[in-house]
Amino acid sequence: MVNRLKEKYKNEIVPSLMEKFNYSSIMQAPKVEKIVINMGVGDAVSNAKRLDEAVDELTLIAGQKPVITKAKKSIAGFRLREGMAIGTKVTLRGERMYDFLDKLVSVSLPRVRDFHGVSKRAFDGRGNYTLGIREQLIFPEIDFDDVNKVRGMDIVIVTTANTDEESKELLTQLGMPFAK
Repeated sequence: MVNRLKEKYKNEIVPSLMEKFNYSSIMQAPKVEKIVINMGVGDAVSNAKRLDEAVDELTLIAGQKPVITKAKKSIAGFRLREGMAIGTKVTLRGERMYDFLDKLVSVSLPRVRDFHGVSKRAFDGRGNYTLGIREQLIFPEIDFDDVNKVRGMDIVIVTTANTDEESKELLTQLGMPFAK
């Protein structure tokens, strides 16, 4: 089974990027390198079960077991000690990355309430795009009845593009719905 988005990238997107940016080699065309999904679980400080729930949900969404992230510094105001588990993240590459991107663009983002497209300003200057999601319920794998707490997540799409313009063109052709 070959991935639909990967096939589209090879056959349609690379040639159109080569034409638009006048690349001399196919290898110059930007591509999606990896996708990092990060879910901060601030209430894991008081209740360790919350972290396990977040790990389970992220496993369902990404199709891969996430890593638990730990606090780098102690912050007394948040009752936080250095080394405490406060979040979870997963890095997707290859087939799983394309599967996730396809699902995000074609199924999940259209399920967001009052959705008018994603921000055009969330590029970092080096061709990477960051997207914040307010609730994990937009993903089809998450069952509404099993969710105890609505959590948001950050999705970072890392590309090999050198500029934001190249990256934006790549993501637009991959189907990312940018706001008009």
